[in-house]
Amino acid sequence: MAESNYQILGLNDGATRQEIRAAFRVLALKHHSDRGGKDVSFIKIKQAFEDLKTGKKYPDSPDERAKKSKFVWGTDEEEKKRQNTLLSNDVAKEIAIAQEWLAALSRVDATGNRLFGSKELGEIELERKASKVLSIKGKFWAGKLSYSDHVFMWGSVTNPYFSEYESSKTEINLTHGTFKMMNPIDNGFNIENGAKITVDNGDIICGNVNGIREQVPDPDGRVGMSLIQEHYSRLNAPNGKIVAGTVRETVSLDADEILVLDLVDNVKLKGRKIQVFGHKVSYDVFIELKIGGVIRFFSSGSGFDISDDAILKLENGKEFFLDELKTKKLIGFGGEDITYDYLDGVGTDSIKNKESFSSKLSGFRIFGKKK
Repeated sequence: MAESNYQILGLNDGATRQEIRAAFRVLALKHHSDRGGKDVSFIKIKQAFEDLKTGKKYPDSPDERAKKSKFVWGTDEEEKKRQNTLLSNDVAKEIAIAQEWLAALSRVDATGNRLFGSKELGEIELERKASKVLSIKGKFWAGKLSYSDHVFMWGSVTNPYFSEYESSKTEINLTHGTFKMMNPIDNGFNIENGAKITVDNGDIICGNVNGIREQVPDPDGRVGMSLIQEHYSRLNAPNGKIVAGTVRETVSLDADEILVLDLVDNVKLKGRKIQVFGHKVSYDVFIELKIGGVIRFFSSGSGFDISDDAILKLENGKEFFLDELKTKKLIGFGGEDITYDYLDGVGTDSIKNKESFSSKLSGFRIFGKKK
């Protein structure tokens, strides 16, 4: 078993700050190179002392030390990526400490306030209140955080998509409660770059959401060839609703109910009740309506911008070109509720005698074929 930082300093677990400082001073004097000691021993002792000051019980493993390697190499772009990876690794480790701190407070139902994060990227303030609400102030850069109650966020959430270390990727999970960004549109709070937020039993209320695509070298090493790698920002609220602003460029939303503004470029939605309040559904938008659901587009004008390749799919597999809804005036002009059952019956005898929507949907294309 790995030697703990307490053992390195010759202390018992749970030693006080005064005991830790006193032990370090004694050992530092003994092992300093100026007094005939070995540099490697002094470095080990000093690192143990620094770790314990932040509450870290064990020293870094070889893999963790490799992540923090400070060698400079490669092109400017490679160096930038390496430095950002190092920073995100450090922030993710801070968030892991925050997770332990929160768990300790929750076990005794205590309140607390503490800063975590990076001086380079900026620290975030976590506060567990008497109401059990977790307040987060500042930008969430990296790492994994779980909580069992409401989270109120004053800041954006991003993700180190460029990092090869899954442990650094941003994932926030609530078992119960609501994840809520405070006045996100006015404050410019976004979810971006492949961050993942899941609320098992509750809602997600946020600002604009976007993912990111990056061009990467061909994995087979072919000269002049590259691939596009997609990093989806994923929001999941299977038993609640997602309320978001504009959703664009590589995003996946999955909830019982979804309310959004515009949908732009490579967006996937899956829900039982879906409401679109903006004026745009761009290309590569794929919407799946769950059984028993309803979808509505609230645009009040004929200028609703909808791509001819946007697709509406029913949970049973039936698919439609979404622009046909506009052609039949179910989108634009105020729109109407369009139910799953109605769409599932398009082209069948069960709706031929209905006048409400059937006349509007005569000639409706199901992937370009007349029904």
